[in-house]
Amino acid sequence: MPEPRNRQLGSCLASGCLPGERILAWAPGVRKGLEPELPGTLICTNFRVTFQPCGWQRSQDTPLSSEYDFALINIGRLEAVSGLSRVQLLRPGSLLKFIPEEILIHGRDFRLLRVAFEAGGLEPQAFQVTTAIVQAKAQSSQAQQYAGITLSKAGQGSGSRKPPIPLLETSEDWETERKKQGARGWRVSTVNERFDIATSLPRYFWVPIRILDSEVRRAFGHFHQSRGPRLSWHHPGGSDLLRCGGFYTASDPNKEDIRAVELMLQAGHSDVVLVDTMDELPSLADVQLAHLRLRALCLPDSSVAEDKWLSALEGTRWLDYVRSCLRKASDISVLVTSRVRSVVLQERGDRDLNGLLSSLVQLLSAPEARTLFGFQSLVQREWVAAGHPFLTRLGGTGANEEAPVFLLFLDCVWQLLQQFPAEFEFSEFFLLALHDSVRVPDTLTFLRDTPWERGKQSGQFNSYTQVYTPEYSQPSAGNSVNLQLSVWDWDLRYSNEQILQFHNPGYDPEYCPGSWLPKQQPSFMVPGPPSSVWLFSRGALTPLNQLCPWRDSHSLLAVSSRWLPRPAISSESLADQEWGLPSHWGACPLPPGLLLPGYLGPQIRLWRRCYLRGRLEVQMGLSAPTVSGLQDELSHLQELLRKWTPRISPEDHSKKRDSNTILSQSR
Repeated sequence: MPEPRNRQLGSCLASGCLPGERILAWAPGVRKGLEPELPGTLICTNFRVTFQPCGWQRSQDTPLSSEYDFALINIGRLEAVSGLSRVQLLRPGSLLKFIPEEILIHGRDFRLLRVAFEAGGLEPQAFQVTTAIVQAKAQSSQAQQYAGITLSKAGQGSGSRKPPIPLLETSEDWETERKKQGARGWRVSTVNERFDIATSLPRYFWVPIRILDSEVRRAFGHFHQSRGPRLSWHHPGGSDLLRCGGFYTASDPNKEDIRAVELMLQAGHSDVVLVDTMDELPSLADVQLAHLRLRALCLPDSSVAEDKWLSALEGTRWLDYVRSCLRKASDISVLVTSRVRSVVLQERGDRDLNGLLSSLVQLLSAPEARTLFGFQSLVQREWVAAGHPFLTRLGGTGANEEAPVFLLFLDCVWQLLQQFPAEFEFSEFFLLALHDSVRVPDTLTFLRDTPWERGKQSGQFNSYTQVYTPEYSQPSAGNSVNLQLSVWDWDLRYSNEQILQFHNPGYDPEYCPGSWLPKQQPSFMVPGPPSSVWLFSRGALTPLNQLCPWRDSHSLLAVSSRWLPRPAISSESLADQEWGLPSHWGACPLPPGLLLPGYLGPQIRLWRRCYLRGRLEVQMGLSAPTVSGLQDELSHLQELLRKWTPRISPEDHSKKRDSNTILSQSR
């Protein structure tokens, strides 16, 4: 290629770079695995590998591409190919042994980028770009990656861009959400505003209205990592769903502290159910091992024979863990919905399974959480603001604590979407977009472990002084604040046409109004027994003598529920047990808005559009490689059509939707 043309192309490529991004190498090639194949240029920068098709120009309004960009931290496996049989697996520090004719980049998000290089004197460029990718990947660290896009780069005036959803970074955001839920017995506490109780907690959270902040401070000190009981969600019927860490039994609280802890757990209710969220659910190590096995099985070059593939899938245990999570979330939803009570989710660290179960319970019980806006708000509140350690769990810190709990949650949501297709406003494409976003280093949403780290990196506060306003107004003079964008700013990586696909065409908003229950206690919910305390384990309720482990008599909760006597699992579902108690109810239907998913056998399916994206037949639109597979797909589509038919008409499908309306209509 002549030198002037090199400079011209290099200048063109550089125009699409983000601040601080440098092009290390590039080479012309053809992206394979698509129909038709796509000619363009493979580019390696200091934080991503991208394929730029011929004639394609990056928009200033969309500086990133969801289709063509692979963050270095997302590369799970890199292979160079020459001829039909010469393949080299490239690891950090590897030296390329030949000039590659083709390169395969396997993403940790199950995507595959396959590029064949052009011949005719361009072989050195192919060698250079492949070597550059190996070196850049070896030097990259998720903790050191590019930490967000400035507002000006996104084509917006500084400070003028309003977040798509409330980011819960201000007390006003929390107060607005509290009023929206109708949680009258709760208030916004500012006791952690300076992060001096716990850096993993949000600056603001909800506590009972009668509890003073001084009592909150003392009470939280008796829980693991100072993560005391806080409100996650208030059910319109009167129940409250709380979450907290494990009791720090080595502490020695006085009587006033014990009383404050009990009042916070009771939350004004006489019936309290304590749920050990780790009971019967996989450990973090189990989740990590299952995900690694699943990813190895779904690689295009998996050595598993086709007739043994389903057995190998079962052996990963991934679907078993999805099944366990859905079953437990269903039981907790029944607990919250069937009686007016306080249901407390207790996990030692309060940062993993508590968030997963709390989110699933709200999706099953609250139709507003199934809207596009509501689901994004739910993830922001129960995962991001609540301090889920995204960076550590996704392997970004190098610590031996990797476990994709959030990806397990997204799989659970996908299962619900398949079983109840008309109940969710968002689509499978939206879930895929969110799944892929956890490894994209363009925002701080998934790049930090705690709200404190996220706020410090973004310049949200200086010496713990708030600088954001509820409306994201211009910072005051003298504050050089670099306002960062969140993962919910989808228009940075997705076109309007793609955002349109976030919407589920089978969703009927009139069927699922925003206020599905009156704020008064509905007739199907009755108060629990007076002054009753229960431990929920193995699908059954066991009575407890007391709430706290520091009382004189021994408390069962002071011991892990794994060491408690195991009650036999009832053949009846918890719904049958709970709603079957009042004799005058008879065969009462489920409360409006409550979903109880199936989790037996084939009811739990493999998310093939996500996990099998590296298979060429899937990329080309062939979702099933065999006749029997096609028959299964046809049966599934017919079942979806049967479920959707009563609620939508052909005219509804023909209505055009605006992407901005889709993202904001549920606010």
